[in-house]
Amino acid sequence: MRPATQRGFGPPADTPLAGFQKFELGRRVVYLRLDLAARAPAIVASLSTLGSAAGAGNRCGGFALKLEDGTELFARINRRGGLIRLILKDLYMGISARPVRELAVAAEARRRGIPVAEPIGAMIEWVAPIVYRGRFLTRALAGMTLWEFLRTDDDAFVRAHVTEQARRALDTMHRRGLFHADLNLHNLFVTKARESFAVAILDLDKAQLFQGPVPARMRTRNFARLRQSVRKLDPDGRYLDSHALELLTRG
Repeated sequence: MRPATQRGFGPPADTPLAGFQKFELGRRVVYLRLDLAARAPAIVASLSTLGSAAGAGNRCGGFALKLEDGTELFARINRRGGLIRLILKDLYMGISARPVRELAVAAEARRRGIPVAEPIGAMIEWVAPIVYRGRFLTRALAGMTLWEFLRTDDDAFVRAHVTEQARRALDTMHRRGLFHADLNLHNLFVTKARESFAVAILDLDKAQLFQGPVPARMRTRNFARLRQSVRKLDPDGRYLDSHALELLTRG
């Protein structure tokens, strides 16, 4: 057995999540933060209308939701990548649904002070005994992905500052025990922080939490995955030169 500091964190099936209320609505199972539980019907209705529509993000699965009181949320439909998306699209299999595990991981990461999007809830729609569709819900963030920011802002000083903020967010993530399974420029989100900028970490599907800092070999995997993303999106170094790339991805 691996030592406790090297074991991934995730809830067993049907484990209650502290701070969230569970609703069972026919084939749908919904988890919502306690302060939003009273608005469950409206939120579930909004999530249910998303269907196969094209949204924002790498897999067109992101949607903005605005409640009647002005609360702004962000919903992500779990969608397949790679060639398997042509067959399964948004269908997943398993006894324990991934969005529920992500909710637990995100809530604990935020409790530890890791800069992640504030988790609000998750919805699972069971299609068959072990087949489901998933939705994940966070508080909406004002800003844009790091990749969008780098292509939009032409001030070299500002881009360098934001790159430094992204690296600080990643260092905090690793120091406080979060391993991101799919780190890329689309999963780092730039927001305003008073007169400056801050960077939040998105999409913790398949992420792991550790009781201590992330092991060195896994930090190396994170940075290698991020470097691969940069080289794929910016092969000529137009937006991230060699110095910026080294700052962002050095182990």
